[in-house]
Amino acid sequence: MSAATMTTRHALVTGGGSGVGRAIALALAGAGIDVTICGRREAALAEVAREGDRIFGIAADVTNEAAMASLYSQAEARGPIDIVVANAGMSGSAPAQRTSLADWQRTLDVNLTGAFLTVKPALAGMVARKSGRIIFVASTAGLKGYPYVAAYVAAKHGVVGLMRALAVETVKSGVTVNAVCPGFVETEMLEESIQRIVEKTGRTVEEARTSLASTNPQGRFIQPEEIAAAVLWLCGDAAHSITGQTISISGGETW
Repeated sequence: MSAATMTTRHALVTGGGSGVGRAIALALAGAGIDVTICGRREAALAEVAREGDRIFGIAADVTNEAAMASLYSQAEARGPIDIVVANAGMSGSAPAQRTSLADWQRTLDVNLTGAFLTVKPALAGMVARKSGRIIFVASTAGLKGYPYVAAYVAAKHGVVGLMRALAVETVKSGVTVNAVCPGFVETEMLEESIQRIVEKTGRTVEEARTSLASTNPQGRFIQPEEIAAAVLWLCGDAAHSITGQTISISGGETW
């Protein structure tokens, strides 16, 4: 997608220091969009920023409302934010009966409340300008259930519900709101999941990888660049009529 087809000029991508967020930031910058990335690790943000002269990093905690307000204040010095990609997330695993309240709350704080605090400051400006793109990076866990990740599944279902509510609220404003729902993606988070499986089950790394990949009917892991391509399309003029939708990027696991 060329920059000429883009009606937007400045994007915010949370969780932009690695994995899917990094891929999205690079794709948007490659299309001529200025990109502000945020995350908690300054060194990781700086490394991604060095990969594209349109990318600028600001450290911020998506679960902290004051921190997100400060992030917007700093970022909008480069111009209004026209695209928000709420990508920051985390996961853990345990049977539901052994999930502590603290782990439950932390999972919802990062994945759901963090998504809300990421997009809330952008809404008024987008509606006033009658233009904007909000994209949540949810998960197939927002469309179906998985064992041993009840908190994560609940949070991602909440993200999908939040997306649908915002799509209805903004439908007449020129703003679109959508979610991409990947299956297992080959990122650092996936490697952490594999290590947990190895530690808890005694399986080999290869056995754990094969088990997770088998949830995808294509028998493979999704690549971050595939998600970035979907996000880039949703940001373009060709997707102007796409709002309130979940796009499953899962090799046919869900639809």
